[in-house]
Amino acid sequence: MKRSQNAVRIEMNAARRRWGPLVREKMKELKTLVEAHKLSISQGDVLLLDNRWYVTHSGLLRCARRHRCSGIKTTLEPRFSDPVANRWVFRAVVYGSNKLKAFVGYGDADPSNVSSLVHGAEMRIAETRAVNRALRKAYGIGLCSVEELGAFSSAPKTSGNTSSSNGSGSHTSNGSGNGQPRLRDQLCLLIRQFNLDANLVKTYAADFCGTDVLSEASRESVQSFISHLSKTAKEDRDALVCKLNSYARPVEARS
Repeated sequence: MKRSQNAVRIEMNAARRRWGPLVREKMKELKTLVEAHKLSISQGDVLLLDNRWYVTHSGLLRCARRHRCSGIKTTLEPRFSDPVANRWVFRAVVYGSNKLKAFVGYGDADPSNVSSLVHGAEMRIAETRAVNRALRKAYGIGLCSVEELGAFSSAPKTSGNTSSSNGSGSHTSNGSGNGQPRLRDQLCLLIRQFNLDANLVKTYAADFCGTDVLSEASRESVQSFISHLSKTAKEDRDALVCKLNSYARPVEARS
């Protein structure tokens, strides 16, 4: 059953507050998702990354609860896993409300397809990816989940004629010249990993770096902020969210 128009309107307003004005096509896509799957923007069920919609693990679990999912079983696939290489493959089975229907999904993770920020957690990521795929199959959700996205393994390639002729190797604050993820990509990975509000993170970053907007900050300052954000999110995410929420208030209301 479709959501009531009032509930949908509330979610659309939440989307505008979170991401600002969106083109009509994106709003239409989001409205369809909200109506069909009862996804909630305010609860973080959906994220917008690189102008594409993604469903989150928490959103899929809430969807499973609404559909009275009777259980989820995960199993490590030893034939395809390699502990030495830290490569893991999981099989997940989602059972419907009557336990007669089962939906299977597989997920894999290794250092090459996860962010360097979460190296060492490949086993957990593989299991989450398997569960997400099984849940998406069970409830007909065509969106890719955020957790299934691979790492940004390298910076965008540049043509040969754009390289610096003086060998200075200078880059913008978002650039990368050593094959590592761009700073912007590292920040995006942190935002989706810990389900943070992108706009508030940017505001916090600019304040941390002592600039009016993040784009004016030096590369070193942005790197320092990313390290700070990663450490804080891992140690106490709730405290970080409270800090970010303080940036949603009018400037004059903050000390």
